[in-house]
Parts: sequence; structure tokens; C-alpha cells
Amino acid sequence: MKLIGTTTLRYATLALCLAAGAGSAFAAAPAQVADTAKGKTLVDAAGMTLYTFVKDSDGKSACNGPCANNWPPLKADAAAKADGGYAVITRDDGIRQWSYKGRPLYTWVNDKKPGDTTGDGFLNGAWHVAQP
Repeated sequence: MKLIGTTTLRYATLALCLAAGAGSAFAAAPAQVADTAKGKTLVDAAGMTLYTFVKDSDGKSACNGPCANNWPPLKADAAAKADGGYAVITRDDGIRQWSYKGRPLYTWVNDKKPGDTTGDGFLNGAWHVAQP
């Protein structure tokens, strides 16, 4: 059996502590910016376009029930922390949802691949791609 030196063990312990704390200290933003046919657009982790709804009021979603089936909210987990224009709201159904600059964020079921923007302008212009 080979023994590890004290210095090596200290560095290994430090590396493990840093790695364990990195996830909580540097949480990733809930959305990224991508180039689409509509210009710079917010997208989710899968690269799907995010949208805002003009009927939403500041920090409150008006898209519930069947609307939320077509426009799934960008869900936030219980540990989500607001930062950089992003905030977490609680919907009428109790689901936690990400918002950006006060506007709740959604995807659109008819977008089939990353970069699609088929929901922009839907419902007489009520839906818009979310832009930084």
C-alpha cells in the first residue's frame, strides 16, 4: 500500500472542497443568449427560444391552464437564486417560474429545434421572443 504525503492530501482535500462549493457559489443563469432569425434572443439550456407574454403583469403570469400547456413556463427549482435581471415568481398553480426584467419566461410547443422562433407574434402579437 502506498501512502500519500501530507502536502498531496491537503491539495486533494482543497480541490474537493472547491469543486463541491463551485456549484452553489457560481450558479448558472437560467437562460443564455443565442443568435436567431429575430436577433439576439434568450434561450433555455436546450437552446429553445424563450418568450414573453404581453398579458403578464410585472412578475405575474397570466398564462395558466391550457395556455401553459402550449407555452410551458421556464421552471425554477427550489434552490434557484435571482441574479442579473432574473427573478423567480410563483405562478397561480404553485410552480416556480423564471422571469427576466419582470417578464415571466416561456417556451413554445411548436418550436421543434433550437433557434426556432415560430411563436414570435402569435395571438395577434401577444407573444414575443425574449431579448436581452
